[in-house]
Amino acid sequence: MTYTIKQAAEKSGLSIYTLRFYDKEGLLPFVARNQSGYREFTDGDLNLIHTICCLKNTGMKISAIRTYIDDVMAGPQTVDHRRELLTAHRDAVLENQRQVAENLKGIDFKLALYEDPNALALVQAERDLAEQEKRANHLENPYAVH
Repeated sequence: MTYTIKQAAEKSGLSIYTLRFYDKEGLLPFVARNQSGYREFTDGDLNLIHTICCLKNTGMKISAIRTYIDDVMAGPQTVDHRRELLTAHRDAVLENQRQVAENLKGIDFKLALYEDPNALALVQAERDLAEQEKRANHLENPYAVH
């Protein structure tokens, strides 16, 4: 079974514009065209598009995705290079997740502060401490009301 670009867009969750952009960027060399020149997508094509989306949504650059797709198109002899590429990307994604988790802890800490019954007093104490630190270091107090 084949799909039109509109059907492929619906199935993939991408816009027609995005599919055309990906094709223009060399990410869809596996998509065939019919006698009229229209793209015809297969389920296998949609699986590769899903992989492209996974890579793009986790921060891989278009040029790196193109390298991966070029390897796919070159055949099984590129498996080692594909594995290296995906392993490096996976490591970068895991590092990003670690950083996001660390930042989330900071957000949760502030939320807990603001949800505390004594939030106003705690926030005022934070501000007082910051102002004291500025004065002790002979710095302008940016917290002062202008």
